[in-house]
Amino acid sequence: MTDNTHIILIPEGKLRDYIDGTIRVDTPEEYVRQTVEKRLINEHKYLKEQIRIEYGVQMGSGKKRADIVIFPTGTSEQEMKDQDNIWLVIECKKESVKPTDKNNGVEQMKSYMAACGNCEWGMWTNGMHKEVWRKVKNEKGKYIYEEFNDIPSADGSTDEDERPNRNTLIKAYEDNLLFTFKTCHNIIYVNEGLQKQPAFFEFLKIIFCKIHDERNVFQPIEFYTTSKERNYKDGQATVYNRISKIFDEVKKRHGQIFDKNEEIKLHPRTVTYLVAELQKYALLSTNIDIKGKAYEEIVGANLRGDRGEFFTPRNVMKMAVGMINPKEDERVLDSSCGTGGFVVTAMTSVIDSLREKMEKQYGKEEEEWNADIRKVFHDKISEIASENYFGFDINPDLVKATKMNMVMNNDGSGNILQLNSLLPPAEWDEETKKKLAKALGISASEIRNHKSLGHFDVIVTNPPFGSKIPIKDQQILEQFDIAYIWNKDSEGNWYKTDRLQSSVPPEQLFIERIIQLLKEGGRTAIVLPDSILGAPGLEYIRYWLIKNTKIIASVDLHADAFQPRNGTQCSILFLQKKTSAEIVEEEKSRQIIDYDIFMTMIDHIGHDKRGSQIFKRDEKGNVIMLEVEEFVKEKDADGNTISRKEVTQEKIVNDQTVHVAGVFRSWKTKQGISW
Repeated sequence: MTDNTHIILIPEGKLRDYIDGTIRVDTPEEYVRQTVEKRLINEHKYLKEQIRIEYGVQMGSGKKRADIVIFPTGTSEQEMKDQDNIWLVIECKKESVKPTDKNNGVEQMKSYMAACGNCEWGMWTNGMHKEVWRKVKNEKGKYIYEEFNDIPSADGSTDEDERPNRNTLIKAYEDNLLFTFKTCHNIIYVNEGLQKQPAFFEFLKIIFCKIHDERNVFQPIEFYTTSKERNYKDGQATVYNRISKIFDEVKKRHGQIFDKNEEIKLHPRTVTYLVAELQKYALLSTNIDIKGKAYEEIVGANLRGDRGEFFTPRNVMKMAVGMINPKEDERVLDSSCGTGGFVVTAMTSVIDSLREKMEKQYGKEEEEWNADIRKVFHDKISEIASENYFGFDINPDLVKATKMNMVMNNDGSGNILQLNSLLPPAEWDEETKKKLAKALGISASEIRNHKSLGHFDVIVTNPPFGSKIPIKDQQILEQFDIAYIWNKDSEGNWYKTDRLQSSVPPEQLFIERIIQLLKEGGRTAIVLPDSILGAPGLEYIRYWLIKNTKIIASVDLHADAFQPRNGTQCSILFLQKKTSAEIVEEEKSRQIIDYDIFMTMIDHIGHDKRGSQIFKRDEKGNVIMLEVEEFVKEKDADGNTISRKEVTQEKIVNDQTVHVAGVFRSWKTKQGISW
């Protein structure tokens, strides 16, 4: 329940400190510190009153400022003036600073710990790398530093003695999961020296083990390491064996993703460090947008291909799915699925609708439903994933990434197939065809040619573009009306000749293939370059579209929509496939029924050419920030539900896509469009 909302104005180039409210300069180092501060409050449950920022620490004859210090609970204001009462000190650096740096690395943090007599804990991080040390006395009475997985939480609990408790797993907040994923990838790179793609897939094996362990709710947690295990070779070997056993179970459950003989090809030390980073999180219950952002950013950095692929921004996907509005019983396809963003977004939309229905019957909080109701809900999600969600992609690595994305978000990898969907169906791999036919509930022999593909209710996709990857194969081209040369008759009407073009850009063929894949009356949202909608030389394609589909909507995207990696000016076209009877009737009457088309332009896409977010400002140029106080329910270590006040601070992204689906929905209702 929302308790209070405040609007805060932030000057250009500044930010408001999450802990003490001070207006600070927005720098890469400050970004790291603010992310850590949010984690201290939301994940480790410290009180803001215990924490001081930029705390002056006396170092000999001079003073230096520690980024963050934490005092024990109950320390008075007066006692906080004495640095000897500091319990934990944290140093935050920008990514380019290494932990071994002489002046700004881990040794600087340890020097602060040494200067604060009773300081027991210290953490150093640059957002990509994190080190945690505990200051203890050895048997000779001398202080030594022992490395740990993480700082203790506010209750003083550490991972020193026992495995985590399921009730104490925490949801990731904001950019913390992205930080963690980057850190994990960095650990693999530093310790293994693998190339980007192999490193990425080894990391995802570990993610799968984590998710599998979270789902195994009737058994104690096995995905963990203690600090003692992490710091010694035999302990690292124990952790590796523990995770390998989980991976054996993963392979049984996800045979469509992993081969039987596949192993985790990382050293025990690396596996142990990855487990240490991930073990505190409840990935399954973490917000799907937070997971999606972290996953897609790490995928994009490691699997970006050279086939005209450029991944669709999350806000654009949400808008398109919100407009196309897939239903619970409809078959949904992304015919060029990339990393699975559209498939997961569409499926999430349907799951949210299903959850709303359940909440009306059984109460607002899923945690409050009884076990039988929860099981029905999750069984329904698995059924929807296995029966109604499909993805095709030519790139085997992206197919695997999509399956993993589906599993991480919705407990089912759907029907994600490696397929060059422009090939004639007769040339599709026989095994792939059998899998697809089985999922569609038909015989493989029924998938004969381009005229026998219409099995999907909804297709939402961003096909590969490009003059650099033209299709020249005559057997492919002859399946498509658009691939032929078109001329105009004496009355200015277009007609198709019997001569093929020598080559055609793939996005043009994909338009027709998508319509072939739709059932009659089915609908699609396609990201397309604006040239198709406006270039004089492509008028015949627009004629073909008007003849075969009803154009429902066109959304003109901002020029920076796909930046920083691609500057192609694009639109999203929303089409509904006409029935054969409608086409015949219009041909007879030589008249197309007049109808309205929804059209809009996105002037603000939420980011600039460099990919940096753009925020809303007031008339004086100050950034507008919302501070929201709300009470959230969570479980304590004993499994009891408790309420806790949580404060979130969020700049408002200048993004018009969030409004379009709602406006379109109102327009669609007035037009009498039922979906």
